[in-house]
Parts: sequence; C-alpha cells; structure tokens
Amino acid sequence: MRFTIYQDSRQGGRDNNEDRTTYCYSRDALLMVIADGMGGHHHGEIAAQIAVQSLANAFQNEAKPLLDDPFRFLQKGMTNAHHAILDYAARHRLPDSPRTTCVACVIQDNVAYWAHAGDSRLFLMRNGRVIAQTKDHSRIRLLLEEGLITEAQAAHHPDRNKIYSCLGSPSSPEIDFSRKTPLEHGDILLLCTDGLWGVTSGDLMAVALKGANLLQAVPMLLAQAEVKGGAHGDNLSVVAVRWEDNYIEAASSAISTQTMPADEVTTKLDEFGRNPSYKSDLSDDEIEAAIEEIRSAIDKYNPKK
Repeated sequence: MRFTIYQDSRQGGRDNNEDRTTYCYSRDALLMVIADGMGGHHHGEIAAQIAVQSLANAFQNEAKPLLDDPFRFLQKGMTNAHHAILDYAARHRLPDSPRTTCVACVIQDNVAYWAHAGDSRLFLMRNGRVIAQTKDHSRIRLLLEEGLITEAQAAHHPDRNKIYSCLGSPSSPEIDFSRKTPLEHGDILLLCTDGLWGVTSGDLMAVALKGANLLQAVPMLLAQAEVKGGAHGDNLSVVAVRWEDNYIEAASSAISTQTMPADEVTTKLDEFGRNPSYKSDLSDDEIEAAIEEIRSAIDKYNPKK
C-alpha cells in the first residue's frame, strides 16, 4: 500500500475537546476512526476515547497483515466499543450513559469498507467531486428526506444536533455499512466530525483538495472552519487519506507499507489526557485513573491474542 494521511483535532469554541481520532496500518490494511463524544463532566471524551482505542486495539490484534472480514471487523469493533462504554457507565453509576458518534473505515486490497453510527461523516472524493458519503443518523436528515425542511432551514434548525444512533446509548446502535468500494489512484477518503462538515460542505472540501498537498490543504480547511465556527463553534476533527496505487513517482510525504513485516502494526493514537489539543481540567491523578479504566473496559472485549 502507498498513501498520504493526515489527522488533526481542534477545540473550536468549546471549553474542551470531546472528539477523538486514530489511524493504524499494517503491511496490507489501513484503519481510520473518528468519534465525537457526548456527555457531561468529561464522560463524552471518555466514550470517544473508548471507541477509537477499542477499534485500534482490535486492529492491532487482527490485522496479520490482512483482516479476515473487514465488515465483520467494523461491526464487532463498534459493538464491543458500545458495550465497553456501557460497562464504564455502570461501574461509575452514571445516571445517563456517555455516548459517542463513530465513523470508521478499513482499506485493504485497494477496496474501502466503512461503517458509522451518528452524524460524524465519511466523504469519498474523486477528481474534485464527492462520489459517496455517509448518511447522518439525525432527525435533521429525516426531515430533509421527507421534504419537510430545506437545506437552509436545516443549518439553523433547533434539532440539528439531535441524533438517533450512537455508541453508549441504552438501546443498541444502528450501524450503517458501505458497499465494498474499489479505490482509484488519487482518491481521497475524509472522515470528520460535524464541527468541520457543519460549516464547510463536502463539495467545497472536495474542490479544495483536488490536486492539493493533503498535508497543507487539510490544515487550511480546519483553520477556515474554525474561523467560520466562531466563539461558539464545535470541536472539529479530521482524518484524511489520499490513496496512491501508482508506485512510479510517489510524493515524499507518502507512506509505503511494502517493506513492513506481516505481523507489524503502526498506530497513531493519543492516550487519554496526553495531547494538549484535547484540553481538559482533570488532574494528573484523574487522568491516570481514567486511562486505567479505559484500558480495563476495552480489554474485556479485545483480549490479546
């Protein structure tokens, strides 16, 4: 595999950042995940951390170097994360379980597979156009599809933040899956939270990224979205990959997995409380306790092989 990848998360106008992102790759498979946490007193960011860390751990255990069944991996990984969040809520006797959206994508054999719950989105861009994207599990999308509101009304609708599927809710999440989607050289897959897509449409992002250096263009998109969001803007996070199946002339920023050992996995995941981008007023002792509890919740569903 050869690809260029970029991930970042910004606080926006919020007091803290409840988004979490990760990507992992073996010699023959790539995983990308984004989660947008919901819940008071830091529990939303813990739910998001459990989601991305659970999927990353499962990938590390199972990508040897390919996943046997990418769709089954995504279904099992997101369901296990859901139950791990519920376990965390039960241990802490929380009156309401913390919740998180989640969108995850696997690429192997030049084919993309993705799944999502909630309103964090994936866009597949080709030649400056969006050719596929996820459908939000939100009341707004249902109203739009029924023709009851317009796109302009949706932007300011009082229910715009209400979603009906997520990880950590009392009911089982509704998880939607893509079709097996073959990729072409130069395709861009962009996963993001609503802090980005809510102020910058997928069509505008596709045009901005066409032929651009991903490592320069995506930070510019985030900076512009942060300004548009203003003082009350949401957290905004992204993982974007440009797929490079042409080995003739690769960009210097491209990652090549050709020489990786079959049993090796590289992961880009910040441990809870360790990245200043995720501002938190938790004490060091509270962060250490949260890290151990997150590991404990995840290990129950992702035993080491």
